[in-house]
Amino acid sequence: MAEKRDAPGDVSTDVVGASTPRTVNDGVEPGGGSEFIAAVPESLSIDVALPETTAEEVPDPTAELAARGVDPQIVEMLQTGATSIQLGDEQLASALTEPDLSEIDPAHLPADLSRRVLYGDTEPEAAGMLTADRLLDPKRSRPNGPEGLWPRFVYLSTFRQVNIGDSRRVRERKEMDARIARPLGLEARFVPVLTRKGGVGKTTVTTLLGMALASVREDRVIAIDANPDRGTLAERVAKQTRATVRDVVNRAAAIGAYNDFSTFVSRDATRLDVLASDTDPLLSEAFDADDYNVVADLAARYYSIVLTDCGTGIVHSVMRPTLERADSVVIVSGGSVDEARLASETLTWLEANGYDELVRNAVVAINTATQGTNLVKLEEIEAHFASRVREIVRIPYDEVLAAGSVVKWKDLKPYTRHAARELAALVVEGIPHTEY
Repeated sequence: MAEKRDAPGDVSTDVVGASTPRTVNDGVEPGGGSEFIAAVPESLSIDVALPETTAEEVPDPTAELAARGVDPQIVEMLQTGATSIQLGDEQLASALTEPDLSEIDPAHLPADLSRRVLYGDTEPEAAGMLTADRLLDPKRSRPNGPEGLWPRFVYLSTFRQVNIGDSRRVRERKEMDARIARPLGLEARFVPVLTRKGGVGKTTVTTLLGMALASVREDRVIAIDANPDRGTLAERVAKQTRATVRDVVNRAAAIGAYNDFSTFVSRDATRLDVLASDTDPLLSEAFDADDYNVVADLAARYYSIVLTDCGTGIVHSVMRPTLERADSVVIVSGGSVDEARLASETLTWLEANGYDELVRNAVVAINTATQGTNLVKLEEIEAHFASRVREIVRIPYDEVLAAGSVVKWKDLKPYTRHAARELAALVVEGIPHTEY
């Protein structure tokens, strides 16, 4: 009778019901029954010591939150796995408040962080803000050594190892340049040059002031001949165009950029632009208040400083719009008794017409090249004006100026250039400054 095979580990049953244990020799694994275990010899038994099973301690999430400074009461775990955070009124207000960026030091920010990110949603910067002082890194520039004969000799003779600094004259020149080049903001500044008497050198002073400003400043400077009859300002620079203020007025609608406006002006070697007055003798009044406003509005778009040669007298129609735009004024006086008196009367007229602030901030330029200067005590004239205005500057005699022709800045005597630069520095210091 055939035997019955059970699953491995079972015992087989024969015809008489006797049971015998199955072994490896039978081709199957031995089972784990108690009979088999009892039949295993002690020599094949191995005792293994297993470690005791301990339950892993689960960390308390609320304790971890408390250690991090988070109140466990505001955190609610949802069944969906999301986290809901309930904020109080003060916490919600703090989260919605815009961060204060005024206390952030730009030096600690990444180099590629834009100004828009730093300063918020601000207006785009103007091109005038890309100045050399802002962009150039002095640490990367190659040192050129000191200026001056003796400092330069010491610097070169020591193989560029000893730098005793610039000479005194060079330091004074750089200090003057810094005063003239002081930033004035983005708005155009108007400076009229005026007096009640003709022939005292008003056009000459306007030319010197414009050249001194333009030779140092990085922005644009223009001098407008606003003489209502016939001015000679354009004759003090090399003419590059025959256009006048009348052409600017007639074609104002077509001027949309600086290149368009520049076709009407003559540019000096110092970068001073000059706009000539109308020379038509048939016009009874070549330039009136409306014309000046048109030209001034256009000039304000493209220039930082607008000098106005106001012509003879102070009661013509151009004077009022000129003074309404003025940020500072320059009063020109001659060296004679009547010229000084008329210049002082100009200040009185300004005060009587509501321009007291302009008078207190004015600069008086005394032209010592006029006749009679040698017979007058200039110190007394200066003492008189010092009681009424902010500063006084003497303009010395110079053959280049006395010729009444084209003025070349480089041909002027050193003390003439110094006086013009001092006048320019004083004018800039009196102009109100606005931040970018």
